[in-house]
Amino acid sequence: MTAHGARAVERCRILADVPFSETSGSLFRFWLGPAYQRTFTQVAQWMEEAGLTTRLDAAGSLIGRYEGLTPGAPALMIGSHLDTVRNGGAFDGNLGVMLGIELVSALNEEGTRLPFAIEVMGFGDEEGSRFAAPMICSRAMAGLIESIPENMTDASGITMADAMIRYGLDPARLTEAARHPDELVAYIEPHIEQGPAIESADGEIGVVTAIAAQTRQRVTVIGQSDHAGTTPMTMRQDALAAAAEMILAVERNGASGGATQVATVGQIDVTPNTSNVIPGEARFSLDMRAETNEARDAMAEAIRTDLRAIADRRGLGITFDTPQYLPAAACAPELVEGLARAVTSVTGRPAQRLLSGAGHDAMAMVDLCPMGMLFIRSPGGLSHHPDETVRVGDVDLAHRALLAFVKEFQS
Repeated sequence: MTAHGARAVERCRILADVPFSETSGSLFRFWLGPAYQRTFTQVAQWMEEAGLTTRLDAAGSLIGRYEGLTPGAPALMIGSHLDTVRNGGAFDGNLGVMLGIELVSALNEEGTRLPFAIEVMGFGDEEGSRFAAPMICSRAMAGLIESIPENMTDASGITMADAMIRYGLDPARLTEAARHPDELVAYIEPHIEQGPAIESADGEIGVVTAIAAQTRQRVTVIGQSDHAGTTPMTMRQDALAAAAEMILAVERNGASGGATQVATVGQIDVTPNTSNVIPGEARFSLDMRAETNEARDAMAEAIRTDLRAIADRRGLGITFDTPQYLPAAACAPELVEGLARAVTSVTGRPAQRLLSGAGHDAMAMVDLCPMGMLFIRSPGGLSHHPDETVRVGDVDLAHRALLAFVKEFQS
């Protein structure tokens, strides 16, 4: 076992504590916040110690570059994101960045330069924890965003434009984060699996073949607020009661499509949210994912049909807003095969191949360059949770596989 895997794990744990979190006693780091700035300062230091030169792009993402044999050569980009969900775990996203740094550290220790540059990427916003628009930074890099969304605010009422300005970024220059396809030969994202498949197969690391299609919607149910003590049950327009029935319909539809389809309501808000008033409005999130775009869209339409029927039967209004719509993203076959060979070289076994049900920055990067992903076992299948963890031996295998991959890789 090398020291690189252990150091990657140790640094993820460092970044899970004060001062790299917005909250004490739990991990929460969002795009362009104070903890975000402190994290990027620390990660930039680690990058430079490994032999990378660093810069921030126009979206506030951190890029470290290790030149190849020819200065200015196109780069193989390796990395992930440095933001987290609220009350998140230490390794989601962060581990991919640390593995990129350790890869360069190993190459630099050997004095090895490659025919291509290596860029280590720390995206600033994958989770959408601050604004309801995930993957702002990777989508900007892929040239998928022409301007920032207008009138989108965080929980404190700060607009995205104001957040960028306060951080020292210019919203009008966001498109300058876009990279040209000629600048990159591929993007590789190492990531914890966030599920149980590798562990259930008694494996350590695996290769992703594709990322599932997903869409996020906001559903608003509009009823009538009224007195809880004087309004007969038969005369109510209770938005929350309707939302409860709708959530069960979401669950039923999600379960109807087998193991490659899921639907989740994870957030709900009620107005006026008072114990003795019938709720007049309920708003809830709706996350739908499936292996293909067609399966995702069919499920989404079935859910919308059922929810509208519930609203009509109860005499309520309903609206749908779609802040995110991401197509399925296939990993480049040549990268899948190259990563599979590298995994076999360090484990001695055929590489396990998996579909990713979780979204990743790689979904955006597929519009810019060939994309591949390496998964690391998640003990217990746990993620987006404070108890999320990894095994040092697994991380070291991932480091060694990445090192083998880049040395074999032909741009």
